[in-house]
This record gives sequence, structure tokens and C-alpha cells, in this order.
Amino acid sequence: MIAGRTVAVVGHARPDGDCIGSQVALAHALSALGHEVVCVNADPVPRRLEFLARGIAFQRTDEAVVGAESRVAIFVDCADPARGGEQIKARFPNPVGVIDHHISNARYGAVNVIDTQAAATCEILAGVFLDAGVPIDPRMAQALYTGILTDTGQFRFNATSQRCFVLAGELVARGASPSEVGYQIYERETAGKMHLLQRFLASLRFECDGKVCIGFLPEGIFVETGTKTEDTEGLVDYARCIEGVEIGVLLERRAGGGVKASLRSKDPAIRVDRIAAQYAGGGHACAAGLSVTSAGDDFYAGLVAALAARLAQVAAEHVKI
Repeated sequence: MIAGRTVAVVGHARPDGDCIGSQVALAHALSALGHEVVCVNADPVPRRLEFLARGIAFQRTDEAVVGAESRVAIFVDCADPARGGEQIKARFPNPVGVIDHHISNARYGAVNVIDTQAAATCEILAGVFLDAGVPIDPRMAQALYTGILTDTGQFRFNATSQRCFVLAGELVARGASPSEVGYQIYERETAGKMHLLQRFLASLRFECDGKVCIGFLPEGIFVETGTKTEDTEGLVDYARCIEGVEIGVLLERRAGGGVKASLRSKDPAIRVDRIAAQYAGGGHACAAGLSVTSAGDDFYAGLVAALAARLAQVAAEHVKI
């Protein structure tokens, strides 16, 4: 299906470690097999992930849609085609492949490699490469290890399995460096990011008898703190980690009245992806997101009501949370 065609490996907007890691690893694998490959994202590669992307062609959406008629697309880490951006969705309405681990994946490719039990898309790719005998060089190993490390929350989230550790060990044996990845991802914070975190922590509000903690980032905060949207990565975990809190929420207010929300829960039974789905969002049982272009005065109250209803439903089902 991809023979003789340039392959666009498409990732999602505001890419994280699993997204970039998946794109880089798949691009290396396809290139080694003789295919011409370009990685496509609506947003640039985050500063802390640039070490993975060296030597790989990355294009932004506007560049990628030029001459896209001669290309085929493989989407990675995208639950639905809109995660790559509306322009990419329109240009590649029928991707040849989708590789993903989100429980809300719409299976929109000609070939769908979906494993919702996997903690990361990089976990799926690592397993497929090893099973198929695809050579994994140190650059691929580093990218795949990064995706597994970040999407398991350094091997502590609920989705972390024995398979994650087995694959991580195999990747280290093939050249992945845990110390280098750890430094690049977790030890290169900017002063601006610390100011952003400070503002987020100061905004925390508790709802649902303390079981929900919600923090806010106001419009204009990135200019004020000298940060970028990528610097929001990990902030919501501070809301979730408080003892007694079951769901942490980050609300990022955007120009024009829009809001982006990130939802994180401690227990997969809560299924925050179902809450996000009420706003046309999606994700995982413990990690989901949503965006609304126009959030009226009733948005916050409506979201809290949805969270409260979900917590009550889980309690009624006698699921321990």
C-alpha cells in the first residue's frame, strides 16, 4: 500500500513524548526499508524532545499539505484524524494505517493496529518491531523508550505492565539511554515553566467534596511567563497527586473564549474519557482531554456536574475509588 509513495507519519497537535517517539521510530524503520518518509505535526517538536528528532524530516501542517496528493499517511498516537489538525484530516481522509493505544480510537485507517491495553503507542511499535524482526538501532531504541517512559509516568501509572518493563529492557539493550532520556525530559525545565507552575498551583480549586481538584491557566499566561503551550505538560498531575483527590483537571483559557481541558484520574474505573466524550473529546480511562471553542459562563458548572455525576455512578456500581 505504501510502495513507491512518500509516507507522511502524522502525529497529534501539541505532541508529547509518545507521539514524537512513535513518529521518529516509525520513520527510521520505514526509511531503513527504503521508503521516503516525512513526519507531520500541527505544532513544532517540543524543546525537550528535539534530541529525538535530529536527522528526521519534520513538517508543519501548511508545508505537509503542499503536494500531499503523492503521499500516503500513517497516523500514530491519534485517537481520531482530527487530532492531527483539520487540514491534515481533510488532506488524508483515508490513511493507510493507524497505530494507537487510546481507548476512544475510531479505527479510521485501512489498517488499524490498536491495542488499548498498551500504555503507549511506542510500546506497540516496540513489540511489533521485535516480533517482526525489524532491526532497532540506538536512535529508534531511544525514541521508543522515551514514549514508554513518558506515557507510563516514569513507570508508575495504572497502564504500566510487565510488558512495559520487558520492552524497556530490550530497548536499553539496543542502545536506549535511561540517563540521557531522564535528563532531556525531566531536568531541563525553564524558569518560565516554574512561574507557570506557580500560577497553576495558586489557582487550584477543590470540588465534589475534595475528590476533584481543578487548576486554571488564564488567557495570555504564556506571554506573561515567557512559556509555550508545551510547557503545560505535567501540570495537571500536580492537581491529581493530592491525597483524597480522584480527578485532577487543568483548564487552559484560550483567545476568543475557548477552553482546553486536561483530565487525569487515579482509578481507571472512573473513565475520564467518557467525560471528555461529552464535549467531543477523548483519550484514555485515566487521561483524557477536550476543547471547546466557546465556553460560556455555564461551562465550569457543567463540567463539575459531569465529574460529580461520574463519581456518583462509579460509587453506585460499588467500584472502589
